[in-house]
Amino acid sequence: MAADWDVAVVGAGAAGLSLAMRLARPPAGSRPVTAVLLTAPPGPLRPARRTWCYWEEGEGAFDAALTASWQRLRVRSPDGSAVETATGPERYKMLRSDHFEELAGRAIAASQGVTRLEAVVERIEPVPGGAVVHARMRDRGPVTVRARWVLDSRPPPRLPPARTTLLQHFRGWFVRTARPVFDPAVVELMDFRTPQPAHGLSFGYVLPTGPREALVEYTEFSRRPLAPDAYDRALRRYLADVLGAGSYEVVASEEGVIPMTDARFPRQTAPCVFRIGAAAGATRPSTGYTFSAVQRQARAVAAALHTGRRPLPPRAHSARSRLMDAVLLHALDRGRVDGPAFFAGLFGSVPGPRLLRFLDGRTSLREDLTIGLHVPVPAMLRSALTLPFVPRRPQPGA
Repeated sequence: MAADWDVAVVGAGAAGLSLAMRLARPPAGSRPVTAVLLTAPPGPLRPARRTWCYWEEGEGAFDAALTASWQRLRVRSPDGSAVETATGPERYKMLRSDHFEELAGRAIAASQGVTRLEAVVERIEPVPGGAVVHARMRDRGPVTVRARWVLDSRPPPRLPPARTTLLQHFRGWFVRTARPVFDPAVVELMDFRTPQPAHGLSFGYVLPTGPREALVEYTEFSRRPLAPDAYDRALRRYLADVLGAGSYEVVASEEGVIPMTDARFPRQTAPCVFRIGAAAGATRPSTGYTFSAVQRQARAVAAALHTGRRPLPPRAHSARSRLMDAVLLHALDRGRVDGPAFFAGLFGSVPGPRLLRFLDGRTSLREDLTIGLHVPVPAMLRSALTLPFVPRRPQPGA
């Protein structure tokens, strides 16, 4: 096949943009790569605006687009008692998707090898020596893109079979209060002073960008999302009764549903077609954090392409991390552990820097074992022993 491009990147969410940006900035002396980023036109198929949070040490590649960053995190138990921890050399960073898209857009515009094409991808056809992407442009009708490799970041139509699947579902309001309410130096990472559901857990999440400005989210881990007005009621109650915010203005909002699952996500769907991002298992099953793993995948795929190697994305999380997450999800789903007590206990007993490394899957086996001493061992052990006998069942659409 005579390919038009070396690489076609499908989808312009975090994974697609991250890979396109790395391809647009090749290392000195690397193999030149031509790439096209296929992004949906404005409308229901384009990813909604989101806020991504991640942590890293020192300056990072995306600092110019950050909204804010912090070095202190707080977790509150249902009774209001608080544990505050320092992140050490790492910073907890807040990145809005529209700011990230602007940063990536500038890198792509300055590149000679990467082109952006606005079109809706309808199907990807494997062919000898590559693949053909069949898409439709808004005003110019059908278009085909032939590429040696295709990296597809679109959500799969349904989740793979899993033993346990919970949903992390949330709505957030960007609020401006009439008086100072927030501490700009501390993130309220998990505030469990929210009504706990009969199944799962809930918490408030506050990212303060000033004394009177913050992103305030209501989040649940449970099997099903809520009705839309239920999130608004929960946010109003949290702001009024828990935070004592008084008068405030909602200037923007965002919402989402993140599968937290022990499903096995395929990283390859055809000889020259691969998945990246959440579609390839980048989401950490126990927390929903995705952005850091997306960067690890994008970095590895770009390096493979720039050195002429097959760009199979690496597994986003180690086998040990996936096993620990599967056990925790099973325990939460079966009600064997108290979610608020579990997370509050971890933050109260494990140093902040080590816990962040753990949440990012960067701890050693020895560190994991020491962290394991601070979890409800009988409940987790019971879940670990019963999990192998739980069948993997097909899941509904994502």
